[in-house]
Amino acid sequence: MSKPSKLLEPFRLGPITLPNRLVMAPLTRNRAVEGLVPGPLAVDYYAQRASAGLLITEASQVSQQGQGYQDTPGIYSKEQVAGWRKITDRVHARGGRIFIQLWHVGRVSHTSLQPSGGKPVAPSAIRAKGKTFVGGAFTDISEPRALELAEIPGIIDSFKRAAANAVAAGFDGVELHGANGYLLDQFAKDGTNKRTDAYGGSIENRARLMLEVAKAVAAEAGAERTGIRISPVTPANDISDSNPQPLFDHIVDRLNALKLVYIHVIEGATGGPRDVAPFDYGSLRQRFNGAYIANNGFDFELANKVLSANQADLIAFGKLFLANPDLVERLKRNAPLNAPDKATFYGGGAEGYTDYPTLEAVDAVVD
Repeated sequence: MSKPSKLLEPFRLGPITLPNRLVMAPLTRNRAVEGLVPGPLAVDYYAQRASAGLLITEASQVSQQGQGYQDTPGIYSKEQVAGWRKITDRVHARGGRIFIQLWHVGRVSHTSLQPSGGKPVAPSAIRAKGKTFVGGAFTDISEPRALELAEIPGIIDSFKRAAANAVAAGFDGVELHGANGYLLDQFAKDGTNKRTDAYGGSIENRARLMLEVAKAVAAEAGAERTGIRISPVTPANDISDSNPQPLFDHIVDRLNALKLVYIHVIEGATGGPRDVAPFDYGSLRQRFNGAYIANNGFDFELANKVLSANQADLIAFGKLFLANPDLVERLKRNAPLNAPDKATFYGGGAEGYTDYPTLEAVDAVVD
């Protein structure tokens, strides 16, 4: 018998009651091969994990321009909407709740993925040091071009259309990807944004695109069904800011004014150390009236400690959900966990995707 866990307590997220406080974090899996449409395996993958308090899908690009890696799903074509609808229907049939993460990678892309083989777009024409995944291999990121001022309304509109498509696909809500060195994060941080117009320079100007997108998406999907992911100090995708605390205090103040349902905060370096740089996450928690989802390197013990101290409302788990479709049941039973297989994270078929064993399957073999 396992001891009581704060993680297993229900939580009210806007209009939705979550049966527990475990969130499945967005996990890029690179398996949307035909037309960048999530296929039958993806239906099984998400349905297997429907016992999570909340599922957040893998990042899904809002336009072709927003794509940065091969075989990542989109949410801009009719076929993609229909593919996602099969997933939301199955998840709901299993009693689950699911948000889609809306994504524009900005400069973290490759010319082979861009419309007419053009350059990826960015706030400023600064190439990221790093790799993307194209042609079945990790490849240097291409040199970007700076977005023109006249193009920015089109970026905002692509997010708004994607939010409308998400509603049509049956999602319970949407999460904006404002983290990990992708487009909205690139605009916000001064290491990547050297603009001198209304979207560059001051904190207010650099935060403008993220906040305008959040406002447009909340108007489309409903603020009570709109969250956002941020990563104040991560160095992911060669991103940096000289003074992140005032920047993100400002951003969260404005997100709070928009009444978004949650902020999803990567604490520390994405997939790395939590103490990579000093930052007061408690400041964000205090500034925001909605839910606070904490993410990065949590095990059950740390998650319960943080929840008990009221430092977060929900905890996001990535690799643990990837390898344990019945993670909630394993927590309830204090059962051992499957180890994730890194070799099958990106691309491929069922192996390392839908074939991780559940406790039920293991028990059947034992019997």
